[in-house]
Amino acid sequence: MPTLHQWLRSAPFTLSMSAGFFSFFAHCGMVSLLEEEGLFPVQITGASAGALVGACWAAGCSSAVLKERLFSLTREDFWDPGLGLGLLRGERFRDVLRELCDDALLEDGRFPVGLSVTDMRSWSPHVLRSGRLAEAVSASCAVPLLFQPVRIGRRYFLDGGLKDRHGLAGVASGERVFYHHIASRSPWRRKGSAALALPARDNLVSLTIHGLPRSGPSRLE
Repeated sequence: MPTLHQWLRSAPFTLSMSAGFFSFFAHCGMVSLLEEEGLFPVQITGASAGALVGACWAAGCSSAVLKERLFSLTREDFWDPGLGLGLLRGERFRDVLRELCDDALLEDGRFPVGLSVTDMRSWSPHVLRSGRLAEAVSASCAVPLLFQPVRIGRRYFLDGGLKDRHGLAGVASGERVFYHHIASRSPWRRKGSAALALPARDNLVSLTIHGLPRSGPSRLE
């Protein structure tokens, strides 16, 4: 049985990262280790927290810069209440993303990306592979009621974790996948929910993070 390091070294792999509300720090730690070991994916997919870390890393933001900015994030950095279908407008959050990655486009990153979002009209998962990073990531992180839906083109999107918590919608059949899973501690998740279980698919190796502290805007201080 190969070790995880041996498995990652043996052939190209896609990195997929789950949603995790404000537990993005766990994904930051994982990509930091991959970077230190020189283990880079051929593609990144993710939802919500996974989309945030994955897209910024793919755009060229180092794990050290990501860690420094996201670990110092305070509620005031993104708190911008306004009228709409959600408490926060999301403009300040997009400003944070532009601070990290300028006005980057998803398609210009060093790795291809597939960010999971939820289409408000069809209530189904959708994958963003191109367009402005700030808008795409904020759409994937648009937790209902907390953030207002994000308009991209003629469509409105919400948090990708609603319909694809694993962040695997952008992965093709047969791809080798290293999947980083943040175990949900949400009281709204039903026991036995498929969103809580590890995905069952061929060629997938997973790493699960248990016992993380509860996350949320009020716990950033």
